[in-house]
Amino acid sequence: MAFNGTWKADRNENYEKFMEAMGVNVVKRKLGAHDNLKITIQQDGNKFTVKESSNFRTIDIEFTLGVNFEYSLADGTELSGSWNMEGNKLVGTFTRKDNGKALTAYREIVGDELVQTYVYEGVEAKRFFKRG
Repeated sequence: MAFNGTWKADRNENYEKFMEAMGVNVVKRKLGAHDNLKITIQQDGNKFTVKESSNFRTIDIEFTLGVNFEYSLADGTELSGSWNMEGNKLVGTFTRKDNGKALTAYREIVGDELVQTYVYEGVEAKRFFKRG
């Protein structure tokens, strides 16, 4: 329930390198690094409703912990996978549909921030969000 609320992107670490590893072109990488992403999370037991709103799109995602679902990234990359809770951390394990490679994502509350970590092909990036 600690994830509940609205979170606004504050800063990134290594995010452009991560997008480059994902195959995102240079123009989209520059735009993506400044997308003004806002995430609204509502948790009800094992069910989550997440609204992602950015300069590029607004999307509603519903998932249940441990249940596979399909998801498209803002650049159009299609994924399949699931989120699970490990301690106080949400851990997402996804597979790209186009090349079968794994993408791992983590969401955790650190202090008063939501920290999202992405790992793809050995490249790790972090995005930090403040309650908004």
